[in-house]
Amino acid sequence: MDNDGTHGAWGTRGAQPPDGRPARPGDSAPHPAGPPPAAPPAYPPAVPPPAVPPPARPPSVPAPQEAPPVRYRAPGAATPTADWFNAPRPEAGPGVWRYRHVPRPAEPEARPSLVGPAATLVLWLLLWLLLSERAVPYVFEPIEIITGREWWLLGGLKEDAPDLVVNSTTLYYEVLVLVLGFWAARLGGWAHVVHYFAGAWLERMRLTLSVAVALLVLWLAWTPKVPLLLVLMGSAQGWLLSGDRLRATVAAYGCYALTIAIVVWPIARAARWGDALRDLRARRGPTPPQSAEGPSTTPALTDAPLRAHWPDLRAAGRMDVAEALTAAVYTGRMNDVDCVRLRHAWAGARTRPDRLASFTETVLRKGADAFLHPSGFRDVPLRIATHDPLTGQVRIGECADDPRNPYPRRGTGLALEPASLGTSLLAVGPPGSGKTDRVIRPVVEALALRALTGQAAVLAVGGAGGGLGPDDAYDVVVRIGDPASVHDFDLYGGTTDPDEAAAALAEGLAGDIPTLDTRRAATALGQLLGPYRVVHGRFPSVPELRELLEGSATALGALRQALESGGHQAMLRELEARARQAGSAADPAAVLADRIAALDRPAFAGFFATGADARPFSLRSLGQHPLRVRIDLPEGVHTEASRILARLVLAQFNAVTAARADRSLFVCLVLDDATHTVTAETVRGIRRLRSVNAGAVLALRTLDDVPEGLHTALLGAFGCTMAFPGLTTWDGKRFAEAWGKEWVEVREVAQHGVFADQPLTRAMHALRKMATGKAVTTDAVTVRQVERERWSASGLAYELPPGHAVLSLTTVAGEHMPPLLVRLSG
Repeated sequence: MDNDGTHGAWGTRGAQPPDGRPARPGDSAPHPAGPPPAAPPAYPPAVPPPAVPPPARPPSVPAPQEAPPVRYRAPGAATPTADWFNAPRPEAGPGVWRYRHVPRPAEPEARPSLVGPAATLVLWLLLWLLLSERAVPYVFEPIEIITGREWWLLGGLKEDAPDLVVNSTTLYYEVLVLVLGFWAARLGGWAHVVHYFAGAWLERMRLTLSVAVALLVLWLAWTPKVPLLLVLMGSAQGWLLSGDRLRATVAAYGCYALTIAIVVWPIARAARWGDALRDLRARRGPTPPQSAEGPSTTPALTDAPLRAHWPDLRAAGRMDVAEALTAAVYTGRMNDVDCVRLRHAWAGARTRPDRLASFTETVLRKGADAFLHPSGFRDVPLRIATHDPLTGQVRIGECADDPRNPYPRRGTGLALEPASLGTSLLAVGPPGSGKTDRVIRPVVEALALRALTGQAAVLAVGGAGGGLGPDDAYDVVVRIGDPASVHDFDLYGGTTDPDEAAAALAEGLAGDIPTLDTRRAATALGQLLGPYRVVHGRFPSVPELRELLEGSATALGALRQALESGGHQAMLRELEARARQAGSAADPAAVLADRIAALDRPAFAGFFATGADARPFSLRSLGQHPLRVRIDLPEGVHTEASRILARLVLAQFNAVTAARADRSLFVCLVLDDATHTVTAETVRGIRRLRSVNAGAVLALRTLDDVPEGLHTALLGAFGCTMAFPGLTTWDGKRFAEAWGKEWVEVREVAQHGVFADQPLTRAMHALRKMATGKAVTTDAVTVRQVERERWSASGLAYELPPGHAVLSLTTVAGEHMPPLLVRLSG
């Protein structure tokens, strides 16, 4: 199980470097996500020491008990790989860069205006003054009725009024002032002002002030300032002066308790003392004992499981493997790709009990070199983007601090990952807008890293020298039209079924012709491919297929004669049907022959071979092995041939991913230029990719490079869409329609003229108009909910700054990220 059965099963020649090859720059320990550290030094292979038999033990000596395994203690200075491995990656929404992600604090409230609180404070003080002067009529009528009018004269108390009446009146006055204060505070929004300026100290301030106010009011209640206690005792004079000591004691303490309850209970309820006490009790916990030697400089062992300690292996009882890998991480012998690769290998082994022993033996014998990628490499030669192989994310930028972005997403990192690439990504923008350098190349790089961990396969298709990475970053490089290319391309996708090969080939040759039915073209090709394969045991090469499509009498006669001599009656009927259809108005053979002629050029001599000496690469290998493949198309000279091959690659990719039985590998096609590549059938195939653990990344200069009838279907088939600066308003309109609308709150202010009826008011308005030069108006504010486009066509066409893009994401699980303005990295 050294490499999980992946060595030597690629289906290609020359894909694996020979043993003893010289080391390449990427062979040393690569760099984890975040700030790239220097490569750690080379290390010898982790070979266990030879087993030494223990010395003989006398029978009288009892056997020593086996000591429990000691947990590995990390050294004082952790390596960059250990820091990267142990870094937190909290769960977040789609597209959020999770590595050390910290959610943005809540949006701060706008500074409240102090005009309203100040005005209500002045109003309260004015009412207080009027009440103290008894200038407000009918306010003291209730207390006069309660205490009796015989103690009142001309709105005031008589000199001989009893103490109970005086204290009741004083208490009524104070309660009335307090009620007016609460009314003024509620009217002026005093609580909002206090909340704003208190900030994080609100709870502590509320608790402290409420306790202080309760103590102050209780102290005042024991004095004549707030005669609450005096009023209660005056009401209980019958018991207090009854001469019975028990009744007097009960009445006195009852008045005290009632006074405390009347004062404390409303304050405690308003200040939420119960919640504060529960929080205090929850925060109270045992204090860890301090060492007599002072704080230790060595990191202490914590109960929290660190990834670098491999807790899954320890929980499964593989302590020796966990200790070996922990030591390798903390001594710098492993990089980020090694950690993820071994985690993936353990995840596969733990579900197969028959592989557990092999997994343990391989890791203990090879250490960080266990379960290497079949290429033998542990990293890509060069990283131009920031990656986190543990989550499979690649950071492409950050959300701009723009009002059109939701506040929680502003300034947060934005990343692409297999969960979103599984719904396919469509990037549209003119040349030079940054599609290749800032999106396509980082995505290919991230998928290549994931392939090195055994979890993905990537196929990158672009023009020769298109900037998709160096050759050393790929396992297979197919340079079509370059005689120095080691690998060829299989036009038939590695299949042995003539109908399947004909369907993909018809899509590549004639999928962009709206007047030609690709099903008829596939039927015509199948009528030739089937008989030819029965006779020769292979499919025809490009020149041979061209002769058959052109109806060459020599080629068709030889094929017919071979079928008759071999007794292949079914295939002979196919060939006869092709002969009857030849030359008719609906015959697609002539169009197919013209298209195949674009591949039958001297520049492609030696390519697309099907004989015994052929060296083709088949896309069928992508569904079986974690390959990194790049196909270079001759876009500069042979434009038509490049478009045919691009359509053929896309059609074969859809067919291969849908037909594979093992879908554990995530397979992704990255097409740097999809001009005149998308057809109705490929759009349907792209829509099915998310259900087979596959995805596609397509880049277009404009949506006009796709037939107009497919614009709606194309944008609907891709779960992730990206618009770059320089779009036309026509393209922007289609994106705006695809992204839909949202409800927004609109505040409309209308000014209306004020017409006064009174002479004095008209004079004041005239004076104001003379001073300001404007008529007196009043504002009418209307706030309503309206439905508006998330991004308008003109906004996408003219308001995107350079180096930015608008990106909308959808994950395979159905999570959705609305279109956000992203400042791209690089």
